[in-house]
Amino acid sequence: MKVESSSLASKSPEYFDYKHVGGRFFSLVSIALISLLASILLGIGHPQQFAFSWLFAFIFFLTICIGSLFWILVHHGIDVEWSVGVRRQMENMASLFPVMALFFIPLIFVAPILWKWMLIPHGQSIQLDEKSAYLNLTFFWIRAAFYFFFFTTASLLLRKLSVAQDKNGDARYTIMARKVTFASLPFFAVCLTFAAVDWLMGLDFKWVSTMWGVYIFAGSALSSLCVLLLIITALRSAGYLEGIVSERHYSLMGQLMTAFTVFWAYIGFDQYMLIWYANIPEETIYFLRRNTESWCTLNIILVLGHFLVPFLLLLFRNPKRRPAYLCGVACWILLMHLLDIYIIVLPMLHPAGFRPSLLDLLSLIAIGSALAAVFLKRLGEVPLWPLRDPRLKNSIHISV
Repeated sequence: MKVESSSLASKSPEYFDYKHVGGRFFSLVSIALISLLASILLGIGHPQQFAFSWLFAFIFFLTICIGSLFWILVHHGIDVEWSVGVRRQMENMASLFPVMALFFIPLIFVAPILWKWMLIPHGQSIQLDEKSAYLNLTFFWIRAAFYFFFFTTASLLLRKLSVAQDKNGDARYTIMARKVTFASLPFFAVCLTFAAVDWLMGLDFKWVSTMWGVYIFAGSALSSLCVLLLIITALRSAGYLEGIVSERHYSLMGQLMTAFTVFWAYIGFDQYMLIWYANIPEETIYFLRRNTESWCTLNIILVLGHFLVPFLLLLFRNPKRRPAYLCGVACWILLMHLLDIYIIVLPMLHPAGFRPSLLDLLSLIAIGSALAAVFLKRLGEVPLWPLRDPRLKNSIHISV
């Protein structure tokens, strides 16, 4: 359906037509089931590899969902106008948290393999005993449940308010969404930080970094922005969002990609520099483990590929107005984000060097295809853009 900006108020909401998907939805479901079954069967024989491969894939997609929720909170918190036309897709992405909660279940069964502090009895490790008030099984699972409760509740509530406004355009929904945002922001920061500490830093309970939560946040915000750009471009290529999303929106998303590329590099360098300068064994062990053999090569690729390459590609203004160009850069950044999460997780299993496994790929396919299938279903349930948001007109006519 084509919607002209001059007559938005008189047009019906634009819904996604599943004819553009064809049999791909059922293909995604089939691929998800087959790869999930294959992962489980292989995992029975190789439980350690399954545990780390599944955590790697789980964290990769979780960061994208977390980043999507972050952009929704930014939108409502500072009353952003330009992002109104693309906000619905942020909401659809963030609403995948209940699915992510289901994919966390396999990690419960392999938890002692991942987080080895769970198997250490009290009195055997002074460092663990000092952290026992935080690192204990009961509190660990309570925190995990709370993370998913908050992420799920906040994302679904904000989406519900947004969809409700499509019916009558009542501005009170905008005000309510802002109130929910202000109440959610402290919890978002706490849940993101401590989830990163529990599930990633907890892989080596002796290691500490006060910048870890911010580092994971930087990658989450950037990767989710890249996925949003790819979704918007796919919808536009299918004939949707005409008159809603223009090259000016691409330019703004490109500027944000540039900013968060620099931010990720800044946080990563600061973390490395401070740990190197202090030279405390409990802190340096993280980088020592990842500077071993082939992990060192992958780290060099990560630094160049996650910062230098996209920074140079996004440095100039005119290319950022071209959807195809930006999509290419977005795919590259997502690949580097995948490498980043891989380097965070897998060296704990293979400290001697990079050892790829079929389970790495199967876990990614299982979770990714399942999320894609659910996302496609969500796509057709509600209008593709907030038809009666009071800021929509300013979003359409935004200037850069």
